[in-house]
Amino acid sequence: MAPTTRKSVPKDRFPTLFATLKTQTYHDPSTRGPGSHTIRTIAWNPTGHLIATGSSDRTLRIWNPEKPQVKNSTDLRGHTGSIERVAWNPTKEAELASVSSDGTCRLWDVRSKTCIATIPLGGEGLTVAWASDGSLALVGRKDDFLVPIYLSPDSPPTAGNALRQPLQTNQTLFNPVGSPTTLLLTTGDGCVKVCSWPPVPPITSATVTDYSPNHSHRAVSHSRSSTPAPQGSSPSLQLLHTLHAHTSACVSLALSPTSRYLAIGGSDALISLYDTHDWICRRTLSSLSGSVKSVSFSWDGSYVIGGSDEGTGFDIAHVETGETVARIETTAPAPCLSWHPNGKYWIAYSGDSGGLKIVGAAGGGI
Repeated sequence: MAPTTRKSVPKDRFPTLFATLKTQTYHDPSTRGPGSHTIRTIAWNPTGHLIATGSSDRTLRIWNPEKPQVKNSTDLRGHTGSIERVAWNPTKEAELASVSSDGTCRLWDVRSKTCIATIPLGGEGLTVAWASDGSLALVGRKDDFLVPIYLSPDSPPTAGNALRQPLQTNQTLFNPVGSPTTLLLTTGDGCVKVCSWPPVPPITSATVTDYSPNHSHRAVSHSRSSTPAPQGSSPSLQLLHTLHAHTSACVSLALSPTSRYLAIGGSDALISLYDTHDWICRRTLSSLSGSVKSVSFSWDGSYVIGGSDEGTGFDIAHVETGETVARIETTAPAPCLSWHPNGKYWIAYSGDSGGLKIVGAAGGGI
């Protein structure tokens, strides 16, 4: 790839420089009928050298962003249902996890173009999140069970006990910073649950002080009492905090690269930005017209975007001020989008005709 640009662009210069970026289209000829090739998920690998797309027509493709011709891409075949989510192992630039409505999670070595493991989920797959050390992929099912898949260099990947969630769970995300490891979960009642990981035996009583639904006050106490769980009880997640983020379902999550900010997209068309130091909502972004299906931070954490399945176009907002600094116009809704992870202000998104598009891949000044 071309040399990586690593200097952050300040807010006052960003609109002018970003406007120089040119958009590249990546057309996939594997569509299985009109309208069938809806891209449902996009993910860059850790270095930004590759990008994966998963579609409703079962197409799972790996693209080289600097070689848009389909002959330079890799078609990974095996799923028999729509691809719901793809995610790269954060410690291995060529290992990809994909989950599908066919009830499986597949692990791929994209260098050899082979599926290295197929793990039955016991239900239709919806989401997948990697632990920061690559030892675990946590899969969410459409029936709101979480299935941990443990990876070891000495044995095949194995699925642990499924964890039932009491509410609709749309996305999960591990926070790589801090101890103990925490897991963030969106819920259908407008909250984000912050839980400790790994799961623990259930407790018979607990008191957890939640954060104010008006985003403006911190909880002043936090207590928890417990007695030993009955023998044979299943493990469960220990709740640490509850963020009352939205008036309707929370749909998407993203942490800034330093984990300083958490972006939460809701079905109320809003994006809330939380400071993870004190779990206070610092600002709310309201430029979208429908449910926020994806959120993403730029590589330096300075800018944030959100994608919706309603309306056209999306804004780029400055994280520290909430100001809109640029806008990408689209001809159709763009529900899936993602910033380049490693020093480039490139944005990959779906929705427009032709397939995947990447702003910046065709050239520009930053």
